[in-house]
Amino acid sequence: IGAAKLVVVVAIFLLTFYVISQVFEIKMDANLGHIFARSALDAAARSTKPPRYKCGISKACPEKHFAFKMASGAANVVGPKICVEDNVLMSGVKNNVGRGINVALVNGKTGEPLDTKFFDMWGGDVAPFIEFLKSIQEGTIVLMGTYDDGATKLNEEARKLIAELGSTSITNLGFRDNWVFCGGKGVKTKSPFEQHIKNNKDTNKYEGWPEVVEMEGCIPQKQD
Repeated sequence: IGAAKLVVVVAIFLLTFYVISQVFEIKMDANLGHIFARSALDAAARSTKPPRYKCGISKACPEKHFAFKMASGAANVVGPKICVEDNVLMSGVKNNVGRGINVALVNGKTGEPLDTKFFDMWGGDVAPFIEFLKSIQEGTIVLMGTYDDGATKLNEEARKLIAELGSTSITNLGFRDNWVFCGGKGVKTKSPFEQHIKNNKDTNKYEGWPEVVEMEGCIPQKQD
């Protein structure tokens, strides 16, 4: 009887162990399956997530080009923003923008920032702006954006100097117009990078100001 009991106990133990092991393996398989499924979903999500390009532009720039994105100011509330090669050069957050025309200079060969300044064209003097424009070195990329009003104090000399950087809209820039421009010192042709919206009370988005103008693109690197 003792031997029979022992056999039964052993049999029950083995059966219990077998059942537990089967359940455990099933659970393990289910967990592994869940893990693999999650990995596959994560990989799919990564592959479908749109890639981010420099300055948040919509597509990658070709070799030997610098990515840029810029926006004019919004009325007299939000300042303009200028980004080149994923480097925000001017913005309200950086606290280096102001009423008038905001200017960022970039090395045309390396894409490195050189200088940022703003010139008040409502209550300021145009003379320092003219001197600044004359001092820009050959081969420098010049990016400009208006904030509030960028035209009242502009005179013919200042407009001519900006036109020589490749601008076509500068001759028509008026009171509280919104304007963004990217050109260069020494360019031989008109720049394709320019946006201009007239201040018009019938079409203005804000009371007294037109909507923000934005622009992005790829600036060709200056070759020797």
